[in-house]
Order: sequence, then C-alpha cells, then structure tokens
Amino acid sequence: MRIAATADLHFTAQRYSALRDQLNQVRDDADLLVLAGDLTNFGQPAEMEPLLNALVRLRVPTVVVLGNHDYESGREAELMHMMTAEGIKVLDGSAYERDGVGFAGTKGFVGGFGRGVLTAFGEPEVKAFVRASIDEALKLERAMAQLRTQKRVVVLHYSPIMGTVEGESPEIYAFLGTSRLAEVVDRHGADLVIHGHAHHGKLQGKTTGGVPVHNVAITLLQSQNPSRVYQVFDV
Repeated sequence: MRIAATADLHFTAQRYSALRDQLNQVRDDADLLVLAGDLTNFGQPAEMEPLLNALVRLRVPTVVVLGNHDYESGREAELMHMMTAEGIKVLDGSAYERDGVGFAGTKGFVGGFGRGVLTAFGEPEVKAFVRASIDEALKLERAMAQLRTQKRVVVLHYSPIMGTVEGESPEIYAFLGTSRLAEVVDRHGADLVIHGHAHHGKLQGKTTGGVPVHNVAITLLQSQNPSRVYQVFDV
C-alpha cells in the first residue's frame, strides 16, 4: 500500500484553492491519505466544511487523527462527526483495517521523553496533567490491541520520540510529545509511525525498539521542497 501522509494544515477558507491544487496529485501517488492532526486552525466547523469539500473531491480513502488546534473551540466531537459522515476514518483510540494494513491512532499528548517524562507527583494539577498523557497512551494501547493485521501503521499528532522534535527549541520538547506513546508502539510492534505537531523538527527517527517514526508536518516537508505537501510511504 502506498500511503501519502501530511499534518498541520491549519486550514482556513482562504487556503482552499492552494490546498486543493497541492493535493491534486495524491490520487496518482497513493492508495490512501493520512492526516496527522491540526487539520483546522481554531477547531471551527466553518473551517472544516471547505476542507472536507477539498478532501472528498480527492476520492482517496482518508485516515485522520485530530490535533491540539482541532480542540481549541471545544467542538472536536462535531468535527469528528462531520468527517465520519463523509466517509473519512477518524481514529481516536480506535483502529481501521484496509487491504491488509492496520491503522491505529489517537491524538497523543505532551509529557516529555525518556528520563524527562513528567510523573504524577505533587499538586493535583500536575497529576491531572500526567493523567491526560497516560490516558492517551492507554487509548493507543486499546487501538493497537484491536489490530489483527501483520502490517501496522500508527497515526498520532504528538511525537512519540525526541528524535523527530529536535530542531525545535529544547525548552519546548516536553510539550511536543511523550515517550509513553513509544512504549506502547514498541510493546505491540508496528511498521511505521506517522505524526506532526513539531513544525521545525526532523523528518525521521526510530523508537527504542527500532520502529521507524516520521514527522510529516507540512511546514517541515516544505522546508525540504516548497512544492512538497505530503510524503509517500510504501507499506
């Protein structure tokens, strides 16, 4: 399967024509499109409506997770419903199988990497913050446990490793993802992990267990080639 993947579109109606033209070739390049979060800029249905129009016209099976920007207005459930109604597969602690390839996904969350992972100690506010990070890891665990395919692709918004956020300011690494997600990936095994969020990170890295991780934030892809708005993977 050829998978085209991108993230961090931060779509507004003013970008409709440009995005439509940028994605115009995806049907020739890939069998399936993955969008790894931050589809909208402020999480408004008014932003999602024209984006859906552009995506439906592609006539390519599409798999999506939401990002932090898609939660900004508290209307994430409405955005999910809009996409699902158009046949787009929205992963939120859930799985999807197509043509022998399984997709497991969730938004993910922040929390830090390795020895720098924030732990649930101290104030209730810290414990609640860590709980949110653990809950997203558990959602990914649930999604991966549902897969029965040999080939597995994990879709996240936040990064599961530090390697693909390097290039951002070190001060914000902990806010770009958490290795709790990578622990789940390594426990279940995967062929590929796709994420976004780190606009100025690195294109690729690996989990401790050796699973390839790719950052497909659109700004990062375009920093390599201004006309490149998605990356294609063979799985």
